[in-house]
Amino acid sequence: MYKFKLFIDQLKTNNLGKRTIDEGSMDEKAGMNFSEYVAILSGNTDLLDKAKLEKQITGLESEKQAFNRSKFSAKYKMQDFTELLDSTQSRLNRMSLDWGNLQQRIQKRSDGTIANPVLLDGLPPNADIKQIGAKLNQFADKARTGGQYKEIGTLYGFTLLVKTEMSEKEGVDIRVNRFLVQGEGNIKYTYSNGIIAKDEKLAAVNFLNALEKLPGYIQQEQKKIAEIQKDLPVLLEVVNGTWSKENRLSELKTELAAVERKIQLSITPEIKEEPLEQAEKQKETPKIQESITTTKSNFLPRSVF
Repeated sequence: MYKFKLFIDQLKTNNLGKRTIDEGSMDEKAGMNFSEYVAILSGNTDLLDKAKLEKQITGLESEKQAFNRSKFSAKYKMQDFTELLDSTQSRLNRMSLDWGNLQQRIQKRSDGTIANPVLLDGLPPNADIKQIGAKLNQFADKARTGGQYKEIGTLYGFTLLVKTEMSEKEGVDIRVNRFLVQGEGNIKYTYSNGIIAKDEKLAAVNFLNALEKLPGYIQQEQKKIAEIQKDLPVLLEVVNGTWSKENRLSELKTELAAVERKIQLSITPEIKEEPLEQAEKQKETPKIQESITTTKSNFLPRSVF
């Protein structure tokens, strides 16, 4: 109520030009902006129509901008998703290749358990599980690869690798050797984050355990692909979509132009009358000056004549 009273007072005192208007807070319930208030108070319905049209146009243009922003965002997100789909599909294909090769080469013992024919550099082909575990722990303690992958053996045609990684903790350099297994798909798999167990039996099956995780990896990639394929059509629809209210916006702008012309025509005659009034005044000016001169001459002293 105070704001509206202040507004009326400013109108009466011609101080409206000094007023700072917060259009968003003038009438929260009705949603009426400052221009509409002025139009109502002026009593000019054309001004009110103009204010309402401008309000609708502003709202639609804001909506159009939001639509274009979402369309722009969807376009780049679709590009990212397409690239992600390609890379995920490639990774799935390579994992499937590795898993297929493992299934073809895998050997089983008489009791049905999977054999672990690990071949390590520095050990005979018939080395037992304890020898394999001990050798791997030796690599874990002494290997220095300088951050490179170094081949140390094979398992079912997969390459066994070790890599020395350096880190720092509380100012102390820490050296860690991580173990990985790689197949024809050129993907490196690890078990227990590549750390070899101190126990010799557990250490010996590290690479086999890493390969047995392949089905889980494949399922994860398949799930990612399904999610991407579900989202892509939605993004494509947004990218190819058109704003449905373009015609309405064009109509409102046409209506606004017509109202503005009507308002302009209503004030044009007043503007044209001003030069005519000035011309009449200019015609009257010489007559007034002539009258003044005659009056002065009637009061001049006789000695002047």
